[in-house]
Amino acid sequence: MPRTFFIVGPTASGKSDLAADVAGEIGAEIISADAFQIYRGLDLLTAKPEPRTLAKVPHHLVATMPLHEEMNAEKFRRAALRAIDEIHSRNKIAIVVGGSGLYIKALTDGLALLPGSDPKLREKLNAMSLDELRSELVRLDPEAARKMDIKNRRRLTRALEICLTTGKPFSAVVAGVGDPGPRRSTIPATGVFVFCDREELYTRINDRVQAMFQKGVIEEVRAARATSATAAQMIGLREIRQLLADKISILQCIAEIQQATRRYAKRQLTWFRNQSNFEPLNLSLFTHNEAVKWIWQLVNAFGVARRND
Repeated sequence: MPRTFFIVGPTASGKSDLAADVAGEIGAEIISADAFQIYRGLDLLTAKPEPRTLAKVPHHLVATMPLHEEMNAEKFRRAALRAIDEIHSRNKIAIVVGGSGLYIKALTDGLALLPGSDPKLREKLNAMSLDELRSELVRLDPEAARKMDIKNRRRLTRALEICLTTGKPFSAVVAGVGDPGPRRSTIPATGVFVFCDREELYTRINDRVQAMFQKGVIEEVRAARATSATAAQMIGLREIRQLLADKISILQCIAEIQQATRRYAKRQLTWFRNQSNFEPLNLSLFTHNEAVKWIWQLVNAFGVARRND
């Protein structure tokens, strides 16, 4: 009987508060599946749950890594599996909550064995322009080029590195095609995909960005130390650093972060609709308490249980 439940969805949809209240109802603990909330510092920028939310139930993988360290799906997978085992050892249910689709997929589908980085090849790829990287990926793996965020230089570079190192398309390698021993997870994909009507979601995003600035996100970024290439991908970090360098105005900074966050939410919605079979729940149709009750009933319907239940 499964003892892990997933609550996934786009940024600003209200997952954190919802999950904390559901966990409180069923005596569960929460594991964050957020690529940036795992970092210590920049709490406002990464929209970490409020202290009152974190205090409701135990949370894992929130603010556990320094900003200068690299993070990836395999590191997350190992850390999450350890946390899940610890939670289960206490005879409790683990609720995985987040919007980082690849991290979720790492738990439910596992990860293919990927080659390590090649310093000489990486140096060559780093010297290429973004347009050159895109063109090369289209040539070597048009499927990956269609699905990938082609503005994300780090992902383009890694995809090309895998193509050129293995001699296979990146999309085939990550799917485990022809690999007899991909890493696999035994966690069933049992859970709910929460979302809001688009107009409501975009309003929530815009309001949250405004609130970030009112609470002092500029000073938070100003005080931040060196960031890894992974942490540097946080939405808003580049824009606020441009603001601090007097390259853009505060109004332009806010507008750009709002737009980037809306685009990210759109990609998350597409990912979860196309890449998962989680039960959909439109939060625009329910009050918070009704949604908590609905998910609690879904947990029971799926038979998610504590050990020996």
